[in-house]
Amino acid sequence: MITLTARLSPSALDTRRGVVRLHPEVLDALGLRAWDAVRLTGARVSAALAAASDAAPGVVLVDDVTLSNLGVAEGAEVVVAPVEVSAARSVTVAGSRLAATSLTPETLRMALTGKVLTVGDAVSLLPQDLAPPPGVDVSVTRRKLSNAIGMTWTNELLTITSAEPADGPVAVQPSTVVGWRDGARTGDAPPPAPVERAATPAPAADVADVAPVAEAVPVADLVGQQDAARRLGEWLDLTFSHPELLTRLGAAPRLAALVSGPEGVGKATFVRSVAHQAGATVVELAAPSIAVLEANATAERLASAIASASAPAVLLLTDVEALLPANDPPPVATVVLDALRAATAREGFALVVTSAHPEAVDPRLRVPELVDRELVLPLPDGVVRTDLLRVLLRDVPLESDVDLGAIADRTPGFVAADLVALRREAAVRSALRQRDAAEPHVAQQDLVGALDTVRPISMSTSDTLRTGGLTLDDVGDMVEVKQALTEAALWPLQYPDSFARLGVAPPRGLLLYGPPGCGKTFLVRALAGSGRLNVLSVKGAELMDKFVGESERAVRELFRRAAEAAPALVFLDEVDALAPRRGQSADSGVADRVVAALLTELDGVEPLRDVVVLGATNRPELVDPALLRPGRLERLVYVPPPDADARGEILRAAARNTPLGEDVDLTALAAELDGYSAADCAALVREAALTAMRESLAAVEVTGAHLAAARAAVRPSLDPAQLAALAAYAESRAT
Repeated sequence: MITLTARLSPSALDTRRGVVRLHPEVLDALGLRAWDAVRLTGARVSAALAAASDAAPGVVLVDDVTLSNLGVAEGAEVVVAPVEVSAARSVTVAGSRLAATSLTPETLRMALTGKVLTVGDAVSLLPQDLAPPPGVDVSVTRRKLSNAIGMTWTNELLTITSAEPADGPVAVQPSTVVGWRDGARTGDAPPPAPVERAATPAPAADVADVAPVAEAVPVADLVGQQDAARRLGEWLDLTFSHPELLTRLGAAPRLAALVSGPEGVGKATFVRSVAHQAGATVVELAAPSIAVLEANATAERLASAIASASAPAVLLLTDVEALLPANDPPPVATVVLDALRAATAREGFALVVTSAHPEAVDPRLRVPELVDRELVLPLPDGVVRTDLLRVLLRDVPLESDVDLGAIADRTPGFVAADLVALRREAAVRSALRQRDAAEPHVAQQDLVGALDTVRPISMSTSDTLRTGGLTLDDVGDMVEVKQALTEAALWPLQYPDSFARLGVAPPRGLLLYGPPGCGKTFLVRALAGSGRLNVLSVKGAELMDKFVGESERAVRELFRRAAEAAPALVFLDEVDALAPRRGQSADSGVADRVVAALLTELDGVEPLRDVVVLGATNRPELVDPALLRPGRLERLVYVPPPDADARGEILRAAARNTPLGEDVDLTALAAELDGYSAADCAALVREAALTAMRESLAAVEVTGAHLAAARAAVRPSLDPAQLAALAAYAESRAT
C-alpha cells in the first residue's frame, strides 16, 4: 500500500465515474495494470478503478464522487492498495423518486456494469465508457437513461445500500440481480405503485408507472412560491367548488395548467402541496417512464391513471416534454392529446403538467382548449435561498456558528433540490467528524465543505470552470487589468442596486485580448473565485456544428443555462472562432448565423439578467465588430505580456513547491527573460526540474545550472510582430 495526496482530477472525462489516476511508477509499485481495482482509505474505505496519468508520483487524482465517498477534502492523504473484487450476486440501491420510478432494474444494471461498488458509497449513472467491459454498448445505456429521466440522469447519484457478497467491493456482472431498495429486481415484474385510487381501482399492471405520491409539504413552506401557490389554489377552488359560477360567467369549468421552472426548483412538490390544501387527490405520472413504452402501452397507462382518479382529483404529469416533444413527436402523441383533452372535460378533474423546458413541449398541448394556463416558478435569489435553508435545516441540530445567510451568498444558482443535496452532504461530513459524539451537530465548516462537492443542477461538470481556490489577490501585478475586470464583471452582479440608484444599465460583458500564454484564462479563473460565481466555460469552436440550426440551438441552450444558474459568468474562450467577421467565411453561413444568435442573446427582446459575458482572444481584429459595440462586449481589456516584475512573480508562483538551490536568483533571472510569456516562465521551471531528474532521479533541489540548461530548451514564444500588432490595436482602441 502507498500513501498519496488526493487531488481532484482536472479531466471532465473522469467526473463522477469512480476512476482514480496514478503515476505509472505508482501503478508498477503496486503491481497494477490499467483499469485494475484499488482500495482507497481516507476517513472511510472505498474502492475505484485505477488508470495511468501524468500526475506527480505522490498524487492520486480522484473524481468528485470518490472524494466524497472517502469523506476527505482535497489535499488530504489517502492510502491506496490493490484489492480483489468479487462478482456481485445481487446489488440494491437507493435513489431519487424520479430515478426509482422511471428506471427499470435492467437499465440500472446496464448503467452500473463495469463499476466497482462498495456498500454505503454514492455512484453516478454515467456508464463506464472510459474502459467499457467487453460486450457492453454504452450508447444504448445512455439513450435509455436519457429517455427515462431526461438530462438529469447525468447528475443523478445513487447509494449502494447492500450487496452480496457483503465483504469488500463488488462488480456488477450480466448475471447480477440489481434492484431498488423497495424490492424491484432485474427480471421481476414491476410492483404496483401506491397511488390513491377510485372506488373501483384499475388493475395493478395498468398503473405500474404511476409514481408514488410523496407526502405534501405545507403551502407555508413553499418559500418564494407563495404568489404562484395562491393563483393555483384559486384556480383549483373555482374548478372544484364553484363550477356553476364559471358556467354562468361564460367560462368552461375546466383547468389544465403548465408549471414551468428550472430543474430541481420543486415544481412537483409545489403542485402536490397546493392540491392537498385544496382537498384534491393527486395522481402522479412520470412522463419519461411511459414515453419509452410502445404506443399502445403508453396510451393504456395514461388511460389507467386517469381512470384511477376520484373527484376532486389532479393528474400531475411531470416532465411532459419527454412524452410530447416539440421536435419529431411520436405517433402516440395524438392519442395522448385526445386522452388529456377528454380528461379535462370531466367534472372535478384538473390537469397539471410540469416542464423545465417549455419551449421543447409540443405546441399542440398548449392550445386554448387544452393546457391554456401557465405558472412559472422562479430561480431562488439570495433571500429566498436563506429562507429555504432555514426551512430545510429547522429540524437539524446546528452549531451556534452557522450563518445561513453566508451559505446562501455562496450558493448562486442553487435550487431547492441542490440545497437538499447540500444538507445531505453536510450531514455526512458532520457524521464523519463526530462518530462518537453524544449530541452531534452540523457546523458551518460542514456546510462550507459540502459546497466543494455539491454543484447546481443547472451546471454541467463538462463546461464548468474549476477555480482551484484562486482569487484575484493571487494574480501578481496587472493592477489595471484586475480593476477593469472587477468593475465590468463583478460590480454588476454584486452591486445591482448601485447601478439602479444611478439610473444606468450595468455593462453586459467585456473582451480580454492579448498575446497567447499571458494569463487570460488564468485571470478568468481568479475572477470566478473572487466573485464566487457560477462560470460556464466554452471554447468557441465547441459550439460549431455541421447540421443546420444546431449551432444556434447550442448558443441558445448555453445562455438559457446561464440564466438558470444566475448570477453567472459565461466565458467564451477563443471567441474569434465563435464570432468571426461575417461575410468572410466559407462554411455555408454557419458562422454568420452563430454570430446573429449570439448578438440576439446578448441584447435581444428577452433581457439577460445577472449574467455577464466575458470573451478572450489573441486575435481581436478577427472578431465581428457588432459584438464589440456598447451593450455587448463593450469593455476591451488588454492583457499585456509580463514585464520583469510580473515575470518574477510568475517564477516564484511556479516554483512555490520546487526546492531551489542557494545559487538561484529568480529576480535576476526574470530580468533576463524578455519575450517570455507567463506560460513560458512556468515551462522553464518545469524543464529545470526535469533536467535535475535527468542527472539523478534522487535529486533534491533545482540549481542555477539546471535553470540555465532549461533556458536552452524553452525559448520565448511571444512573436514580436504579433506583440506590435496587439499593442497598436490597443492604442487605436484607446484613441
